[in-house]
Amino acid sequence: MIRGDLYLGVLLISALLHSVTCNKGNKHKPWMEAQYQGIIMENDNTVLLNPPLFALDKDSPLRYAGEICGFRIHGSGTPFEAVVLDRTTGEGLIRAKGPVDCEAQREHTFTIQAHDCGEGPDGSNSKKSHKATVHVRVNDVNEFAPVFGERVFRASVTEGRMYERVLRVQAWDQDCSPQYSQVCFYQILTPNVPFTIDNDGYIKNTQPLQANGERLIRFTVTAYDCGKKRAVEDAEVEIQVKPTCKPSWRGWNKRIEYVPGTGNLALFPSIHLETCEEPVWSIQATIEIQTSHVAKGCDRDNYSEKSLRKLCGAAPGDVDLLPPSSTGYNWTRGLPVQETQDSSLVFWFNGSQSVEIPPARLPAGGSAADHLTLSFWLKHAGGGGKSGKDEEVLLCNTVQNEGSFSHYTLAVHGCRISFLYWSLLDSARPVKFLWKLEQVCDGEWHHYALSLAFPTVSLYVDGVTYDPALIHDNGALPPPKRQARLMIGGCWADEKLSGKSNGNETTRAAGAVTGRFLRGYVSGFALRLGSVDSREVIECLYSCKEGLQYTDFDSLGKGMKVHVNPAQSQLTLEGDDPTSFSRALQHVEYLNSLQFPTPGVRPLKLQTIVRCLSDEGCLSVPDLEGYLVVLQPDAPQVLLSGSPRSAHPISDFQGPLGVPIFPDLRITCSVSHSLTPNKLERAPRADLQSTDGIECALERCEVGVVGEDLNLEYESLSLDMSSAWQRGLETENSSRSFRITGVQNVAVYEDILRSLTYRTGVRAALYARKFHVSCSEMNGRYVSNQLYTELDVLHGIHAVSPSHLLSGQQFVHNVHQAPVALSSHTLTTANRNSGTYIGSMPERV
Repeated sequence: MIRGDLYLGVLLISALLHSVTCNKGNKHKPWMEAQYQGIIMENDNTVLLNPPLFALDKDSPLRYAGEICGFRIHGSGTPFEAVVLDRTTGEGLIRAKGPVDCEAQREHTFTIQAHDCGEGPDGSNSKKSHKATVHVRVNDVNEFAPVFGERVFRASVTEGRMYERVLRVQAWDQDCSPQYSQVCFYQILTPNVPFTIDNDGYIKNTQPLQANGERLIRFTVTAYDCGKKRAVEDAEVEIQVKPTCKPSWRGWNKRIEYVPGTGNLALFPSIHLETCEEPVWSIQATIEIQTSHVAKGCDRDNYSEKSLRKLCGAAPGDVDLLPPSSTGYNWTRGLPVQETQDSSLVFWFNGSQSVEIPPARLPAGGSAADHLTLSFWLKHAGGGGKSGKDEEVLLCNTVQNEGSFSHYTLAVHGCRISFLYWSLLDSARPVKFLWKLEQVCDGEWHHYALSLAFPTVSLYVDGVTYDPALIHDNGALPPPKRQARLMIGGCWADEKLSGKSNGNETTRAAGAVTGRFLRGYVSGFALRLGSVDSREVIECLYSCKEGLQYTDFDSLGKGMKVHVNPAQSQLTLEGDDPTSFSRALQHVEYLNSLQFPTPGVRPLKLQTIVRCLSDEGCLSVPDLEGYLVVLQPDAPQVLLSGSPRSAHPISDFQGPLGVPIFPDLRITCSVSHSLTPNKLERAPRADLQSTDGIECALERCEVGVVGEDLNLEYESLSLDMSSAWQRGLETENSSRSFRITGVQNVAVYEDILRSLTYRTGVRAALYARKFHVSCSEMNGRYVSNQLYTELDVLHGIHAVSPSHLLSGQQFVHNVHQAPVALSSHTLTTANRNSGTYIGSMPERV
C-alpha cells in the first residue's frame, strides 16, 4: 500500500515537472509580415502572394511551441481560405473557396493571423500572431467578346461632299480589365467600299459620292478587343447618298464689260451664296483683280513723268536722267526701248551696258548734295532672281559740292537694294543703307523713291515707306576720283583691278566693273538735288487709277469687315450671315478714273473660306474665275482750226511785238460717248471745259517752221513768257520749232498759242513764212491734226531771195484760189509796173 502511494506521488511530481518544462517552451508568439499583396486569375484558385506567406516562431525548434498549426482569415464573406503547407517552416497558402469573378469584384481586402501548436498535441496554451493585411486583386481573363450596341447602323450623306465623320459605330465588352474590356479597333469586312473606319469607330468617306450611282451603300463592320477577341456578331452599316444642292456662288457672269468713263461698276450685282441650309459660323471672301500685265502694273496717269511730277506737287528741279534720244540728249541712243501700253518710255538694260550722263547735263549740287531725291520705275530681271550673286548698279554718282565731292551708289543685289553714301570723299567714311524687299526680285514693275536728308534716308516702294534693315560703316574704300560723274546701269572703276584666276595673277584696266551692270527695265529715272519730296507726293506718283473699292457701307451687316490693300488690287470681306454677306458682295465695285484707260482683259478671282461650328461636314465653296474687259475707249479728237493765211504790213513784222501766227486758233476736244464729270482724269483747271463738256488736258504743243530754218540773226518767235510760267508751262525755242510743254487745258493752250508772234529785223529780206502747229496729250498717246498757216506781206515789198528768184508770171494766181502745198517759203515779189502782188496775197490791199 505504501509502495503504491509512493508510485502515485512520483507520477504526480513528474507531471508537475513536465508542466513547468512545457510552459517554459512556448514563450513567443508567431511572427509574420504586416502586409501582403496577392493576385489570382479568374480561372485559378491559388493566390500568388508577395511576399510569400510564412509565419515564424522563436520557440522553434521545440515541438508544438515552435510549429505553426494554422492561419485564420478575418472578414465576413471573404471568398478565401488559408492553409498551412509546412508546420515546421510556417509556410502557408491562400486559396479561393470557389470561382472568383473579376466582373463581380475586382479587389478583396482582409486580415490574416497565424497561431502555433501550443504546448502539446491538444494545442493547449496556443499563441497567436498579430493580424496582417492581405490585398488580393482578381486578374481578368478575356472571357467576353465585344458586342455591338445595334445590329444595323444607318446614316445619310450629301453627294459631292467629303465628311470627316459620317457616323460612329460602337461595341462594348463585359470584361473588367482595361485590356480586355476595351475595343481596340474596328474593321470594315466588305471589300472595295469608299469608306474607312478608325479605331474609335468613326466612319468617313474616301471620295465624294454621287447620287446618280448607288443610292444605298451597305457594308459589314466588326470589332476587336485589346485581347484580339473578335465580336461574336458583326454589325451592318447602311449609308444613303442624297442628291442635293452644291454650295456655290450663283448669279454672276464670267465676262464683265467696263465702258471707259462710266464711273463705278458693280462686279457682282446679282450674286448670292448658296449654303444648302447648312449652319455657317464665318465667311471670308477675297476678290482679286490682276493688272500686272497692264503697263507698269495698273492704269496710271498717262502723262509724262515730268508732267506727272508737276501735277503731284513735286518740288521743281528734277532732271530726267533717261530722256528720249535727241540731238541734245543722245546718251540713251544705244539703249533698247520697249513699247508700252501707256506711251511711257521704258529702257532695257541687258546686263552688259550702261550710260554716262554728260557733265553738262548733271544737276547743280551747290550746297544741297546731302539732300536729294531719286525716283524711278524698275522691273528687275536680275541674274538669278533671289539667288543673284552679283551686285547690280542702278546709279553711280559723284557730285561736286562747293569744292568738295560727295559720292553715292544705288544698287540691287538679289532681293536687296542698297544705298552707299559718301558725304565727303576726303575725310568721311562711306555709310551703307540696306533694305531687304521681295519687290526687288519678284519680276514685276515697282515704283521706287529714295529721299536723302543726310543722315536720314527714306525709301518708298509703291508708295509705302520702308526702314533700312541694316545701316553700317562700309569701312575704308578707295574713293573715286574728284570728278563729277554720273552713270546709269553700271559704275566705273578708277583703279586697276587685280585678282587670281586659276592660280595666275590677272590685271584688268579701269572701267565699268564686270558683274555690276543692271539687268532690267527702267523708266522715269529722275534726280533732284535739294528739297526732298513728301509722302503725299510720292503716293501720288505711284497711285493707281483703277482698282477695287467698296463705298456702300450702309449695306454692311452687323459685324462685317472690309479690307482693301494699298494697290486696290485685292478686297476682302468677312462676315457670318450668308444673306448679309451676299448683299455686301453685290456692292464691290471696279473703278477706272482715267478718261481714256488702257483697254484689255483684267482677270478676276473670287476665293471663299467658310468655317463651321465644327469641322464635320463644313462647306467647301469653289473659287470663281472670270475676267473684266475694259473696252477700247473712243479716241479723243483734238482738232486745231484757224485761218490758213494772214497778211500784215511790213511795219508789223518789224515792230517790237511782231505778227501773231495763230490769232484766231481754236482747239476743240470731242469723244463719241458721255463721261461722268466727277470721275474724269485729273486736270489743273476743271472749270474750263470744251464746248461739248469733255475735259481735255493737253500736254504739249509744237510750232514748226515749214521750209528753211529761221535765221536767228534777224528772225524770231516769241510769246508772253511770264504768262506761260505762271500757268506751269515750259518753253523750248530753236531755229526749227517752238515747243510748249506742261499739262494744261485747251483754254490755256489757246491763249498761249494765240500770243505767239513772228518778228523780223528791219534790214532783213522779207518773204512769206509758213508754220504748222500740232498738240498732243497723255505723253503723245493722242495727237491732234496739223494746222498750217501762212504769213504774207502787204504793200508790195521787194522781197528777194536768190535761191527762190523766178519770173514773176510763175507766181501770179487768183487771190481766191486755195493755197498751194506748204512745202517751202513762198517768195512775195511786187511788179512795179503792173501793181500786181506776187505770191499769196489777200484780196484787199
